[in-house]
Amino acid sequence: MEQNKPHKVLKDRYLSLIIIGGAVSTGLLVGSIIGIVAFMVLSALGEMSSFAPMPCGLGGYASRFVDPALGFATGYCYALRYMLSTPNNLVAASLLMTFWVRNNVDPSVFITVALLVVLFINLISVKGFVLGGGPKYWKSPGAFAESPIEGAGGAFARAWTTMVHAIYAYGGTELVRAPLAESKNPRTAMAGSLRFTFFRIFSIYILSIFFLGLVVPYNSPKLAFSSDSKTSAAASPFVAAMKLAKIGGLAHVINACMLIFVVATATTDFYLATRTIYGIAVDGKAPAFLARTNKRGTPILAAVAPFLFCMLAYISIRTGSMPVFKYLTQVVVGFNVLSWISILTTHIAFCRAVKSQNIPSDRFPCRAAFRVWGSIAALVFLCIFILIKGAEVFIQDFDYGVLVVLYIDIPVYLVFIFGYKICYKTHRVRPTEADLTTGVSPVPFEEERAQKEAEDKVKIANAVGIKRVYRRFLALFY
Repeated sequence: MEQNKPHKVLKDRYLSLIIIGGAVSTGLLVGSIIGIVAFMVLSALGEMSSFAPMPCGLGGYASRFVDPALGFATGYCYALRYMLSTPNNLVAASLLMTFWVRNNVDPSVFITVALLVVLFINLISVKGFVLGGGPKYWKSPGAFAESPIEGAGGAFARAWTTMVHAIYAYGGTELVRAPLAESKNPRTAMAGSLRFTFFRIFSIYILSIFFLGLVVPYNSPKLAFSSDSKTSAAASPFVAAMKLAKIGGLAHVINACMLIFVVATATTDFYLATRTIYGIAVDGKAPAFLARTNKRGTPILAAVAPFLFCMLAYISIRTGSMPVFKYLTQVVVGFNVLSWISILTTHIAFCRAVKSQNIPSDRFPCRAAFRVWGSIAALVFLCIFILIKGAEVFIQDFDYGVLVVLYIDIPVYLVFIFGYKICYKTHRVRPTEADLTTGVSPVPFEEERAQKEAEDKVKIANAVGIKRVYRRFLALFY
């Protein structure tokens, strides 16, 4: 083991594939409000990370522009988000397998197989990671269930609960920054990926949910989480749509595709958890040995903690897969929102520093939508959301266990911030003192992009056969 950096083997198109693979995940339920917030987060992070690529992860930017205490909290909350999301997707894989085997096989078998696949892909190299009826229900009974609580309170609780699932669905859009340290051209890769990625994801979510709402009623017993489900082979909405349309063979194909997507998402989450821990160690906020990599550039020691968290998936053997999936989803959403809050707070501080130090605009490969005002609006919304996301618990029968699951993230986040601040006596970074030079290219971005385009033209001219066709046409989508 040696103090190496991850190998820069990722091409720009690989970066786009990683973003798409991480964001198109198991929680495919989305609202346009959360989509807008996710866009603000993604564009804010894109502006900072394309301006100054760093190997330290999200916590590194918070330490650099806001306060080292916020950097500490951001890094560990982000790591927890993905360390908990990995076992959650392993549980989801076991749920999907019940479509074929019902309850005849112990779920630990499928969890173990999926975990071995995740470990194999993550521990080889980053390139191996990349290779990894009709609308008759739209009105009656409809796509959305009515709240058991009557009145405006019930409508509010149902809408807010839907947003929780929507955030889980969009969680992962910010992973665009994670593989940046392993990209050959980080500034141009970030700018190009952000240009198309969000709109692809947004289209996939909106169109998928629209058509599912037309063909799958909310009370279908064929849905995995339906209260009326009478079979252990209850499935995802996509498989339910095929079964309701009586296209049995295609239902098996769709379920197989969903299984592949879930395992791919678990692989992405494990990768991000490992790289986040590596970034925390590089930033000096974790033991230095966690920053060591093997000859292939893989941070093996940083993968130990994510692997141990994967053991949480085996809890489903005793308590059942569905309850474990629901609880882990709630916790993951909490840490995801806190990570977004940290990103937006950091971006606001970054914008103040850029204005204070008069940084010219030609140094930025891409700029955030609506600049600082977009981040402020999204930050206000997320702060309100994180405080009242468990509104349904207080309106319905009160449950202490569910309350803890919903709000455990907030005290953990605050302990991280104030504990580190008290122990190390850190201070807020002033706009005039923020580091806007380290890792920042002195060359205007247009010159850098022109150089890359010239190199791409040479590669296209030298390519032959199908590779030439790919470089000339398919590469335009990445």
